[in-house]
Parts: sequence; structure tokens; C-alpha cells
Amino acid sequence: MTKAFNKYLITAALPYANGPVHIGHLAGCYLPADIYVRYLKAKGKEVLFICGSDEHGVPITIKAKKESITPQQVVDKYHLIMKQAFADFGIDFTYYGRTSSETHKETAQLFFQKLYDKGVFKEAITSQFYDEAAQQFLADRYVTGTCPKCSSPGAYGDQCEKCGASLNATELINPTSTLSGNPPILKETKNWFLPMGEIQDSADFKHYIQRIDSWKSNIKGQCNSWLSEGLQPRAMTRDLDWGVPVPLPEAEGKVLYVWFDAPIGYISATKEYLKQQGRSGEFESYWNNEETALVHFIGKDNIVFHAIIFPMMLMTHGNFNLPVNIPANEFLNLEGDKISTSKNWAVWLHEYLTDLPDRQDELRYVLTSISPETKDSEFTWKDYQTRVNSELVSIFGNFVNRVAVLCQKFYDGHIPASVSCNTDLYVKALDVLTADINASIESMENNLNQVKIRDAQADWMNIARAGNKFLAETEPWKLVKTDPETVKAILFEAVQLCAKLSIAAQVFLPKTAQKLAEMFGMNNLSWNLLGVNQIVLPGQALGKVEILFKQIEDELVASQIQKLNEKRTQPTGVTPELPGPKPEITFEDFSKIDLRIGKVIAAERVPKADKLLKLKVDLGFEERTILSGIAEFYTPETMLGKQVVVVVNLAPRKIRGIESQGMLLMAGDGKNELVSIVPEQGIMPGSEIK
Repeated sequence: MTKAFNKYLITAALPYANGPVHIGHLAGCYLPADIYVRYLKAKGKEVLFICGSDEHGVPITIKAKKESITPQQVVDKYHLIMKQAFADFGIDFTYYGRTSSETHKETAQLFFQKLYDKGVFKEAITSQFYDEAAQQFLADRYVTGTCPKCSSPGAYGDQCEKCGASLNATELINPTSTLSGNPPILKETKNWFLPMGEIQDSADFKHYIQRIDSWKSNIKGQCNSWLSEGLQPRAMTRDLDWGVPVPLPEAEGKVLYVWFDAPIGYISATKEYLKQQGRSGEFESYWNNEETALVHFIGKDNIVFHAIIFPMMLMTHGNFNLPVNIPANEFLNLEGDKISTSKNWAVWLHEYLTDLPDRQDELRYVLTSISPETKDSEFTWKDYQTRVNSELVSIFGNFVNRVAVLCQKFYDGHIPASVSCNTDLYVKALDVLTADINASIESMENNLNQVKIRDAQADWMNIARAGNKFLAETEPWKLVKTDPETVKAILFEAVQLCAKLSIAAQVFLPKTAQKLAEMFGMNNLSWNLLGVNQIVLPGQALGKVEILFKQIEDELVASQIQKLNEKRTQPTGVTPELPGPKPEITFEDFSKIDLRIGKVIAAERVPKADKLLKLKVDLGFEERTILSGIAEFYTPETMLGKQVVVVVNLAPRKIRGIESQGMLLMAGDGKNELVSIVPEQGIMPGSEIK
């Protein structure tokens, strides 16, 4: 962005409401967006930060079938889980909406209708892949096969993530349905297509696409790959029963394509927020005003949809702003492998807070330090430990603590007075400190303006490094008896530096910044104060002085790595050694077992028990408390609402002081995985298994 803006509309990719949030999500999109927004606000800019749950599409219906609940129940559950996880980590959205809302449905349908009325869409009957076993047409992402461009296996029906090529599902070699694992058949259906090739050749799009040249290399590379091949028409409707219904009489049983529907969520969420604030009249000032900067924060897999398809939708509709920047990040890997939700190879945010309560800022710092801005990066628990201990604790935390403790020791917990000091030791050290700080602040601001979040945070840490160097060179603890005036001058400058660290920290580590501000009595964290010499007034009493960060011990690192490995499922293609059959029983023995269908209506972890979940299960005729050793494989959130098979006539037993009134049946190989046994379709709780 070369133009200066005073008003910003920042969006973060709408996360799918079919599971909790993990560190890959945070590092790839939401954390850099939050840091950028906090910076803009600190600078006094007017900002709307919009996000929300993406609640339509095939992934939702698959999750619903797996958990034996309705799609609406799935999105209701995960919408709340995701919204809370973001809030817990300080991701400060102005508004977090959802695409199942009535406002969104109306907005998306009106948007489609406008393009339809303008004759933008091309109606066509095409042959599309259909899964006979699942009895439904397949969305592009639910057809996989070998890429016809690079011969890579596992390419999706819309894109090969290996070479970045744009694909149609019918181009795949040996296509397979991810729903059933069977080869799909071709079946005719009518849909409405966005003529992307025609739009690509338009003057408006050619003018817009020039912006990409100034964007990050990963954006340019993927977009140029698509554009150089020539864009093909893409269907904006789908044959599904979950989503926003297509608002045409002849389109019964069809919904809007989720990638048409979802980005409109930014628009509908803005409408909802402004309406709730009594500011509906301001909508155009955000979406239809060239003086407002529209910036999309997304992950690697969303680049083309935000950089090409959504802008095409906006420009063919008319009157909408187009993005001035799309600072997409690449992927974050975990302990030498790709993050995989299906294999439970992830660090989930809610589990992190269970294991490391009130330590959000440590994770924010580490993820920003390894931010995958132009290439994939990797999170390891050992690196996490090193960065927390050697940087947050030993550099930043150490400097702040030394300054606060010296003020307590020498000045009864007050800020020392500003004095004139001309000693060579002080003057030389202050000159170096001033030069280092000014250089770091200038670099930090330039990097934030360019959305180079990782480098900006490194600049911030360099300010603390300069502070430690200043104290090490002046050694005020040695001068307090021989030269108290120099000590006052040294500590006065050190306190002002703590104040500057707090102002900048509000962008990266908001909870820590607040603690620091309270410690040094700061009420104003305006970014402009970074250029002021005296921020904290002399004579002011310190607030509560506390250690900002604690060491990460080896035991914690080992336990987190063990937890990851224990939860990971058996690798594909490896057949585990299964136990042989147990001793034979008679039919009479088996007939004594009473098996019933239950539904989990409440779930929580058992304190100080890594493997136990405490479940409340509705059995139709009564509700029971059951303890189950499945916490390594299921979180309370994923069990909530799930139908389960329960042995109801098992004698109760006390486990950790809690009476367990039954047992859940699970399937597993005894080593790497447990899988809940669920009925093929939803059935009334209490139903007997025969």
C-alpha cells in the first residue's frame, strides 16, 4: 500500500465452523491481522475488524453425519468454541458474525440476484461428479485424484496444492469421492457460472490486477499461475441441502457455492455490526468509499478466492471497494509434519490454555517469531521453550524487572526525578541507547506498515535489548552510594524505556502491555508517545510489580510432545497388530449386557487426570454421569452432542471420587487411536441395541 489511509476495513478469513481452532489458524491469519489492527488503532486510525464463522458447505454436513447431529447443531457448537478461543488469545474483532444468520442469507441472496439481473451469470447444464453411495453431488474439494498438470496425487477438484494449478474436478486422473472413497459417476445438473475468463479480459479487472505486483511474492506467484493459464467459468451454485438457497424459482434444491457465499459474510457482518450500533447509514463509507482501505488477511489456501474470485464478484456487482492488500501467510507445520486435524496432529488453543493457563502472550510471541509470511514455517515445543526463556524471560522480562526492582530499592517504589547529568559514562551510554531505540522504532513502524509482522516484533525485542545494554554499561547499582544523581538519571531513562516498550507491546502482547502499563502508572498508550522523552512523570508511585514471564521447564516440553504423539492416529497404510479374540462366551452371557444409545449433553475434563472425561449422558429414561478414558482422543467440545453406545447395566464404580454409572463402547487398536461407535443415523436416546 503506497497511499495513506485514515479509515480501514480489515477482514480475517471466516473459519469453518466444523472444529476448534489450532495454532496453524492463529499463525496463518488471525494473529497477524490482530497485530496490524492493534497498530492501526494505536496510531489513531478508524478501523473495523470483521470476521465470523463460515457455516455452510460440505464440511459441515460431513461433521454433522459423523457426530449424529444436525448441521445447525454443528455450527452452533463450533461458532461459540471458535469465538471464545479467539477472545481468549486477544484477537480483538470489532464484530464476529456467522453465515447462518438471517442478515447474511438476505445479503448473499440479494448479491446473487443483482449479478443474475445484470446478466453476469452463464446458465449451463453440465455433467458433474456424483457419489452414488452418499447420494449427492460432490463439491470440488470432495473430489481428489492425480493432478493432470504435475502428476501429484491428492489434488483437489478445484486446485492442486502441489503446483498451484487451477483445475476442474473432471480433469483429475482417477478421481475419488472423499465421502465414500468410491469413484464418482458423472450426472447432469443445471447451475449458474461466473464467466471468469470473460471478466479476466475486462478493462476493470486488468486495472485491478496491477495491484498484485506490489503484494507479497506468494500472492503474486499463485495469482499469476492461475491467470497465465486463462481462467475458466466456475459454478456459483451447488446441488446441496445445506447453505443459502439460490433465490431463483427454477433453482429449488440448490444453494450458493460456499466460496460465493462465504466472502459475502464480510459484507453481512459489517451490516449487522453497524445496525446494532445504530450506524447503518455508515455502511457505504466502509464498502463503497475509495478513501477506505479494504485489507484481507487469509491463509495460503484462500489466496485465489480472495485475490481473484471475490474481486470479480465485487466489480461485476458494482460500487464496492476492491482490496488494496491481501497479506496472506503460508502454512505452519508442527514438530516436523503438517498440521492435521483428522490425525489430531495439532496444538488446539483451548487445550493450550488448559495446560498453560494465562500464558496467551507467550504463544502469541512465539507464533509471531516464526510467522510463515512468505514460506512455510514450523512450530516445535523445544523452540517455544527457547524463545520464551531466552527472549521473553531473559531479555524483555529481565529488563523490566530490573528497572522496577531498582526503583523499589532506591526510591521506595517511586519513579525517580529527572535530573541533568553530564558524566561521560551516562552521556555516552545514553547516546547509544537513543540511537538504538530510534532506529528500532523506525524499523518497527516501517515493518508494521508493510505488514511484516515478524520483523516488527523483532524490532520491538531489540528495544528491550538496548535497555539491558544500557543498564549493563552504566551499572547503577554500583553508583548509588558514590553518584546518586547519575543513578537517578539512568533509572529515569530506563523507566521511560519501559513505557515505550509497553506502548509497542500493546500491538504484539496485549495482556503483558496492560500489566506493564499498570506497573508504571500509564493511562495513555498512544503510539505517538514513542517519540516523547518523558512519558511517565517523576515521583509517581509504581503499581503492582510482578514477574511478567516464567521459565518453560523441560518437563512441560516433554509432556506436550508426549501428548501429541499419544493422540496421533495410526498412519495411513499401516496395519496395526490387533489383539486376538477373547475367550468364548455363551449367548446367555452376552444377553446379560444391556446396550443402549445415549446422547452426550455435557462434557468436561476431570482435574489432574489427563485421560478422563466426565460426561453427562441422556439415556432417554434417565441421565447418567459416566467417566471415560478418552481425553487423549476426544475433547469435551467434540463429545458434546454426540450419540454414543453405552453399557447401562454395568455396576457403578468410583473413579477419582466420582461415581461412574456406565461405560462407553469405543473401537481401537489399543495403541494409537480410539474411535467412538455411533449409529448410522440419529436415533432416540435409550434405544436398545440388539
